[in-house]
Amino acid sequence: MPTIYINQACIESLDITPAQIAIEKLLAHWDDTSESDRAFQIELVWDKEDGDPRELSEISEVRLWFVRLDATYPWFSYLLDWRLELSRYAAMLVPHEFKREGDGYVLQYNPEALELFVMQKVFTISLWLKSRGIESTAKLQQMTQSLGYEIDSAFFSLL
Repeated sequence: MPTIYINQACIESLDITPAQIAIEKLLAHWDDTSESDRAFQIELVWDKEDGDPRELSEISEVRLWFVRLDATYPWFSYLLDWRLELSRYAAMLVPHEFKREGDGYVLQYNPEALELFVMQKVFTISLWLKSRGIESTAKLQQMTQSLGYEIDSAFFSLL
């Protein structure tokens, strides 16, 4: 599975070049690339100061980098390994908090903001899929399900 490596210098300068190179390479070889190799992982390198308890999604510089990536490639979440990466990607773009549950913490999105995020991605990714001649919405439906939303197949016929 391809990994996009993003270091602190890229984040601090809002440089999305590593992602752009990987995305453009994938798009150029889409038909020759297996389904499993069309799903990116993102590895972030951010040196937090000692004692900084924040998660990466709570660091404004990191979130801003993801906002720029999402503004440039609003359908990028479709290219993520959604089973591993989608919730973190959403956390970079959707207001959330960490709630104590049992011995640990769970990520809890702002429900209204998450609903808007999911629907915006459904519309954007649907258009992008159609522009690429991809008719299947199964992966998109699975992505929305992983964020807690069931979208009926009939809905996509409206788009």
